[in-house]
Amino acid sequence: MHPDLPPPTLVQDARGFERLLRLLDRVDELAVDTEADSFFSYREKVCLIQVTADEQDFLIDPLAGFDVSGLGDVLADPRKLKVFHDGEYDILIMKREYRFEFQNLFDTRVAAATLGTQAPGLAAVLNDRFQITLDKSMQRSDWGVRPLSDKQIRYARLDTRFLLPLMREQQADLAERGRAMIVEGECRRLEAITPPDSRFNPDEFVRLKGSRTLGPVERQVLREVFIARERLAEASNQPPFRILNPDSLVDLAQLKPRTREGLTRVRGFTEKQVRRIGGDMLDAVTRGLELGPLKKFPSLPSRDGTHELSDEETELHERLKNWRKTVAVQWGIDSAYLLNRHVLLRLAKGAPETPEAVARIEGIQDWQRDEFASAIADVVRKFVAEVRAGTWQPKRRRGARRSDDTADMYAND
Repeated sequence: MHPDLPPPTLVQDARGFERLLRLLDRVDELAVDTEADSFFSYREKVCLIQVTADEQDFLIDPLAGFDVSGLGDVLADPRKLKVFHDGEYDILIMKREYRFEFQNLFDTRVAAATLGTQAPGLAAVLNDRFQITLDKSMQRSDWGVRPLSDKQIRYARLDTRFLLPLMREQQADLAERGRAMIVEGECRRLEAITPPDSRFNPDEFVRLKGSRTLGPVERQVLREVFIARERLAEASNQPPFRILNPDSLVDLAQLKPRTREGLTRVRGFTEKQVRRIGGDMLDAVTRGLELGPLKKFPSLPSRDGTHELSDEETELHERLKNWRKTVAVQWGIDSAYLLNRHVLLRLAKGAPETPEAVARIEGIQDWQRDEFASAIADVVRKFVAEVRAGTWQPKRRRGARRSDDTADMYAND
């Protein structure tokens, strides 16, 4: 597909890795990507690190048994520009696995979205910019298997090959349109992100589609089969969805089968699964029935952080989100790049009524202060005035807060 490209260099031992580090020591910019085995392992791992620098493509094999920690010094070097495309996942997995730190990043997906691209995926962006066609068929292949196939090698090297020229064109466009500061702000956020807690929480069953329609007995059964699936996944080093899909778990809870024959009536439960895990699932159903009704539905924190907000803060958060959406449409970009969700939460909690107070909110960048501080303060002031006047009342109670305490929250703002 790209016959004019020289073959990539496979880095499979310490000597080859040292040669790469010496080259990287001489360059000012490099493109980086990773491949992992999240579709094939219980705990995903980095299986390949792609690097393009000085017009050369390198595929680093961290499964070959040599120490790759030297790459961390390169990624943390503020003098070198590291270019990713949609790099959040890559950054998080390398931070988790290798404790790498990152400085001076540029994300070409963020740049594409900031420039108004409706389809900012790498294949679409490269096709639009350079009329380059990428074959993405290897995206979900098993990157933990060795040796890598020729097709995997061709696929992997192209993920970084064109990022540096793409970055240069995007930088020029961003400067021309006065939007470079948006990408800079988002890339500073990416540099600072931390890997989430990945420990299993049995109460996560409440996030399964259909779980909230179940009665107390079925909830308990669902919790037990959810736990059983996790244990089987860990023991066999497979992702939980490969053990049993979520729809099957909910069906198990509803039908509560007690025999292997009954398992065959569960949606998506195959004969092969009956033979392999049928006994474990029947045992889990029995445990759930013996434990009895789960009367109180477990409460989990919302993934967007809004569980921490009071009624008043929730309403202000919604109004700020609506304002952000309107402005994002006017700018023609993803609303998250105007104000990220963390800053939006802090604004809802802080309720700043003046531009100066908005500017003091943690995470507000200089360009956001200049562009939006007055408008944000207007949204807040309007809502606070409604609360003080008693023309806004909460739609529902949260915890022990009384609705008649609402105005007191803002009495001394």
